[in-house]
Amino acid sequence: MSEPTSRPDPAYDADGGGRTVIVLAAGLGTRMKSAKPKVLHTLLGRSLLGHVLAAAEPLAAQRTLVVVGAGADQVSAHLAEIAPGAEPVRQAEQRGTGHATRVAIEQAPAAAGTVVVLTGDVPLLRAETLAELVAAHERAGAAATVLTAAPPDVTGLGRIVRDEHGAVVGIVEERDATPEQRRIREINSGIIAFRADALRATLAELRSDNDQGEEYLTDTVGLLVKAGEPVGAYVAADATETMGVNDRAQLAALGALLRDRINAAWMRAGVTMVDPASVWLDVTVTLAPDVLLEPQVQLRGATSVGAGATVGPDTTLVDTEVGAGASVVRAQASGAVVGPDCSVGPFAYLRPGSRLHAGAKVGTYVETKNAEIGAGSKVPHLSYVGDATIGEQTNIGAATVFVNYDGVHKHRSRIGSFARTGADNMFVAPVEVGDGAYTGAGAVIRRDVPPGALSYSAAPQRVVPDWTVGHRPDTPAAAAAIKATERDAVEDAAAAAGQTSPRPGLAVPGSSESGGADSGSTGSADGAGSSGSAGEC
Repeated sequence: MSEPTSRPDPAYDADGGGRTVIVLAAGLGTRMKSAKPKVLHTLLGRSLLGHVLAAAEPLAAQRTLVVVGAGADQVSAHLAEIAPGAEPVRQAEQRGTGHATRVAIEQAPAAAGTVVVLTGDVPLLRAETLAELVAAHERAGAAATVLTAAPPDVTGLGRIVRDEHGAVVGIVEERDATPEQRRIREINSGIIAFRADALRATLAELRSDNDQGEEYLTDTVGLLVKAGEPVGAYVAADATETMGVNDRAQLAALGALLRDRINAAWMRAGVTMVDPASVWLDVTVTLAPDVLLEPQVQLRGATSVGAGATVGPDTTLVDTEVGAGASVVRAQASGAVVGPDCSVGPFAYLRPGSRLHAGAKVGTYVETKNAEIGAGSKVPHLSYVGDATIGEQTNIGAATVFVNYDGVHKHRSRIGSFARTGADNMFVAPVEVGDGAYTGAGAVIRRDVPPGALSYSAAPQRVVPDWTVGHRPDTPAAAAAIKATERDAVEDAAAAAGQTSPRPGLAVPGSSESGGADSGSTGSADGAGSSGSAGEC
């Protein structure tokens, strides 16, 4: 999030040229045990290679060359997607870092300023640190400047060899180091800034007479010193920036470090995290001040959250926009827009194309897809809204399904503003319900409903007495029915004799509650009335 504290001058023109960046990304990474090239494995929203290119971007290089080898087609296609300006350079045979660098520099014969060589597997490298390395290199006019570090564990890493005056005289790989050299705590990061002419001259002198039988780029340092060229070192303030990824355990470990770094930056920018260790944010996520992130939150891709919104707990959002003051609780969303002051969840699923306007609600066990829900409208629970447009201030009853698929094509339905739909409705697309219309509970709406109309499709209710005893004898249900019937008969006789108050629903013979034209009118056989059509479900 933060800007570099020191940035080299983009107009730097040493020896008549600008800057060139070379990223070494040709290795398969056998310890990853994957068919995917190592640099394409992802960490918090970016590939390893993408993280390195992002760190190098502020250098404003004239050319960025990425050496590809194993999985070259995959890496090249990925480059075209994330960094179209970067140029893949194929290394047909992997013969070491020095050979890879020579293959790249041969593709840039006009490069004459600073050449920065990076490895493609250091995702924690900060743009600030890389900028400071290049600035120090260019101020000193050095032939080469190595980015070094002093991590707690130096096992397996190349050591920086200095003379008695502290000047860098070489880099030795651990497998080729003497016991005394292995005790050195300063290590080579694999990132070096070169003067272009010095790099070309020393690359031509590299040999492969070492334990690996490869051309080491690090050998250029010793060759430059031997030639009397000035070589410097810039020590990274945070050694974790130089850590590379060799296996999936290291990938996870660096992911946790990057998570902590990202979360700390957002908290300093005004975001509250109840449990930062359980919050995972891609580097592409944006958050406004006063956002509250509850535990177990994952925000991925181009997700953005507006000021004062609450997300979580237990929420995953991918490429989703959350407006100011909204609440998204125990929900999952992908490619959705949640407007300001909306309420989502718990246990809601917003699929791509879902759009909630200001103050809308998608409640418990609701799934939406390609749906537009108007301002102030509510889909409170147990419903599927797919390929639908709902107007403003409308209430959708519980257990509603928008039947959008005829087996071949998807169709769209429209519900107007200020409408009230009953529970357990099915809207068979394409169908339209007008503004201010009502639908009865259990309705299957197949034809358009005009504005202000009531639509229902329920058949008259039938009651078959003693069905359970007759059709399910000797079951617990039949025994319970017999017991209840006997109890009700006693209570009814007592009520008829005036000894007790009538049971709810019992019409005592001769009372004003028996018979009459208005009996049962609010729940009549027409399927309307107290169907739940007007209530908020």
